[in-house]
Amino acid sequence: MKPAEPLALNHSWPLFERDLRFDLGCLDAPDVTGAEPNDAWLVARGMGRWSCDLESEGLSWSTGVYRLFDWPQGRSPARRDALPFYRPESLSALERLRSHAIRHRRGFTIDAQIHASSGSRWLRVICAPQCQGGRVVALHGLKMDVSAQYC
Repeated sequence: MKPAEPLALNHSWPLFERDLRFDLGCLDAPDVTGAEPNDAWLVARGMGRWSCDLESEGLSWSTGVYRLFDWPQGRSPARRDALPFYRPESLSALERLRSHAIRHRRGFTIDAQIHASSGSRWLRVICAPQCQGGRVVALHGLKMDVSAQYC
């Protein structure tokens, strides 16, 4: 088996670029960087918010992410429950960027392929760390369906 090539970190970005990276490119886009956005607006566009507490590895998903994963809403997933949805090569790249984000307090953006019960799809994962006292305690961001770009 060929060893994995090092991940090019061109998907990684410094935290001061956070507002630029969460810009959805739409004039009517809600502010997704602060308070809770209009969930209906995100769902209608195949998107959702997520967060992961690093201590508990618990996930918080908005309606849009539940739909992207075909996961029963109201049944809170743990991170270990969501990982098998990702295709192996996508999971490998995602895990390396996640580790880099935590270690270096950086955000990242990556397109990853998942297989949900309704079929395979591509998600754009936008992630930023949440820090307390210089330490990353959680990750949060957006997931959006970008499958149309891969057809």
